[in-house]
Amino acid sequence: MGDTLFDTIRRMHGEQPWGRVLDAGTGAHSLRWINGLDTQAWTAVTGDPAREKKLARELGGAVRARDEIVTGNWADEAFLNGEVFDTVLADYLLGALEGFAPYHQDRLFARLRPHVGKRLYVVGLQPYPDGIVPGDGHDTEAGRLVLEIARLRDACILLAGHRCYREYPHDWVVRSLQSSGYAVREAVGVQIVYRKRFIDGQLDVCRRKIALFRDEALATAMTAHVDELRTRALDACARLDGLRFASDYVIAADAV
Repeated sequence: MGDTLFDTIRRMHGEQPWGRVLDAGTGAHSLRWINGLDTQAWTAVTGDPAREKKLARELGGAVRARDEIVTGNWADEAFLNGEVFDTVLADYLLGALEGFAPYHQDRLFARLRPHVGKRLYVVGLQPYPDGIVPGDGHDTEAGRLVLEIARLRDACILLAGHRCYREYPHDWVVRSLQSSGYAVREAVGVQIVYRKRFIDGQLDVCRRKIALFRDEALATAMTAHVDELRTRALDACARLDGLRFASDYVIAADAV
């Protein structure tokens, strides 16, 4: 799934040099990809100091002296003040912002604008269809399972006293970009095929959050439910050759 999105960015970028690159909301996957590009230098931003250290350990000697991983928050107007990058990547950053700077999403692209020298790439998840709109595609075996996993994950996060991510649709992002000083050059949707890594990753989140429950009986029942759902989802994933449901989007926007 992720490689398809990065391949889309490569196609959109064409023969332009990457120059200085900012990964505005980094993770292991995007950072490994950026580290493999022909860049002058890169800066990767995380909102979690522990993740900064973990990413630095994972990359080890692959990080050049001119590259850096930093911890910061885009709600802080002084963060990276004066730094301008040729290429900026916002990879699932909008949805993740809820955990670090809630209610700041409408300001994100304007906040990033002074740092975008040429091109901004936004990668996001189109919010899951949930049956409110007839014919939205949720009512398939794959759709029902993905929604069940997502709802259980969010329930566990909330019961642990933490915030869930909040995704925003493609058309909202385009409007926000256009009103924040960008020209949208291209936008594409990419169908998602969820596989074992997604199922295990999301349900492992549930297990970690269950450890924080105060009610032991609820934790025990929820653990059994997570295990049962994992079995059903993995069986369907193997039978259907992946769970085809929903879509991501990639948007290329230039600073104007």
